[in-house]
Amino acid sequence: MAVLRTFARPMLASIYVLQGYDAVLRPDRVVPVAEPVVRRIAGLVPIVPADIRTAVRLNGGVQLVAGTLLALGRVPRLSALVLAATLVPTTLAGHRFWDAEDKQERAGQRVHFLKNVSMLGGLLIASADTGGKPSLAWRSRHRAHALRHDVGLARRTAKAGAASTAVAHRLGDLVPGH
Repeated sequence: MAVLRTFARPMLASIYVLQGYDAVLRPDRVVPVAEPVVRRIAGLVPIVPADIRTAVRLNGGVQLVAGTLLALGRVPRLSALVLAATLVPTTLAGHRFWDAEDKQERAGQRVHFLKNVSMLGGLLIASADTGGKPSLAWRSRHRAHALRHDVGLARRTAKAGAASTAVAHRLGDLVPGH
C-alpha cells in the first residue's frame, strides 16, 4: 500500500499544483468566472478577500502549496482536506453547467463538474487515509479501554489487599499475646 500512496498522491495533486501555479501567475483568466462565487463567499467568510483577483491568487497559492505537500507526502491528510475545501468554490465558479444555454457547452461543463466531484471524493478518501496506522479515533478508544482495564485491575487489587489485611488482623487477634 505504501507504493500505491507514493504514486497516487502526486497523481492526485498534480492538477492542483499546475492550476494553482497558473492562477497565481495569471489570475485575470479566471476572475470573470470566479466573481459571483467569490463575492458570495467573501460576504460569508471574513478571511476571503473581496478583491476577486486577490481571492483567485490566494486560492491558487493555497492549491499550489497544499498540492505540493500532498505530492511529497507531507501532512497528506491535512493537505487533501485543504484541497477539498478549495475545490468546492472552484467547481461552483468554473463549471456552472446549469447556467449554460448551449447544449454542447452544458454537456461539457457537466463533465467537468462531475470530474471535480470525483476528484473531491478522492481528496476526501486521501484526507481519511492513515497510511496503514490506526486512526486517532481508534487510538483514543483503545487507550480509553486500556485505562478502564487498568483502573478495574487496580480496584480489584486494592480490594484483594484490603481483604488480605483484614484476614491478617483477624489471624493476629487469634495469636495469644498479640
